[in-house]
Amino acid sequence: MSSIRPLLPLLIAAGTLLGGNGLQGTLIALRGALEGFEPSTIGFMGTAYFAGFLIGCLFITRIMKAVGHIRAFSALAAIASAGTLLLVLMIDPYVWSAIRFVSGFCFAGLFTIIEAWLNSGVRNEDRARVLAIYRIVDITAVTGGQFFIPVFGAEGFAIFAIMSILTTLSLVPVSLGDRSNPVPPHEVKLDLRRVWQISPLGCISCIAVGLSNSSFRTLSPVYAEEIGMSVTDVVTFVSVGIIGGALVQYPLGYLSDRWDRRKVLLITTTGAMIAALVLTFFAGTSTLFTFAMVFVFGSFAMPLFSLSAAHANDRAGKGEFVLVNAALMLFYSFGAVGGPFIASTFMQRFGPQMLFAFSAAIYIGLIGIILYRMRTRASVPAGARGKFIALLRTSTVFARLAKRPAGEDKEDGQ
Repeated sequence: MSSIRPLLPLLIAAGTLLGGNGLQGTLIALRGALEGFEPSTIGFMGTAYFAGFLIGCLFITRIMKAVGHIRAFSALAAIASAGTLLLVLMIDPYVWSAIRFVSGFCFAGLFTIIEAWLNSGVRNEDRARVLAIYRIVDITAVTGGQFFIPVFGAEGFAIFAIMSILTTLSLVPVSLGDRSNPVPPHEVKLDLRRVWQISPLGCISCIAVGLSNSSFRTLSPVYAEEIGMSVTDVVTFVSVGIIGGALVQYPLGYLSDRWDRRKVLLITTTGAMIAALVLTFFAGTSTLFTFAMVFVFGSFAMPLFSLSAAHANDRAGKGEFVLVNAALMLFYSFGAVGGPFIASTFMQRFGPQMLFAFSAAIYIGLIGIILYRMRTRASVPAGARGKFIALLRTSTVFARLAKRPAGEDKEDGQ
């Protein structure tokens, strides 16, 4: 696969950047708890991050259009790196919330730029494999980055310096390793009402997944720490959930390509609900058992967005794929903005087990909506959209948004 060679520097940049970002999410929760921040305060920081992420999704194409990929990447990475150091220099919940908002904005833009760049630099016949490699880099970096915490500790300056170094180092391969600069993107106008008409279930599912998954990513370190786990066990707990989702993404996507996607979505949601209920009532009795159940939870919860997006794309018309995928990411962000704060409020009042009780309640509601939609609308045969659709469709959302004008799909018949 010769077309991937020029993209190796960009994949290296993605790995260092994703490692730093994944590390920051866990460290914020752990260090915040050590500083005496309430769970609701830590949850609000997660809400601030996703609020910034949502706004970043809306504005990044304008920034890229104005200055290009390399300059936009450099500026956003520099801001994110500086914000990381400010976290340790100014330990205050209000300051941290503001920094997390800015970080969310920056990382939304950075992820968009990376995916747009990858798509612009690869041939169509290699696209799925390149994006699969990107996902492997993503998961490996995020999981591996977690283990800097037990090595350097959550206290002190060193761990924040490591995060800043990782973010800053991502600038090196982008600046020196690639002499190309993809064509700046055109802007795409989002029509959320049209996407809702195309797939109400897809939109609702993405909101539900945003509520649940953002809560898990933000507050799972707090949950693990409050049920008595050590720092190393907390990091392992978070990593195991992410790994579970990574391993099952492809098999579930493969199955949904050959069966009614809503049935697969129903089974997956039910599995996530059962795992969440077990973690609510039985976690903490055994560390190994808790690890096993969070693995099961991640295996079912993490692929839900990809399955929801694939279902919505089945009903999209010609020229609507960019619109649908960009809108679904925004619907996810709508849920992600509120999820951490709501879940943390329940945790503070009723205990750490409410993190997974909150997720279970969301999944119960989603199961009811799926069953209702299955009765009111006939299914669309999945056909042969490709084994990678559920795994990779969502990773190209903003790549397409950044690369192509709104009307171009109509011209090439996509």
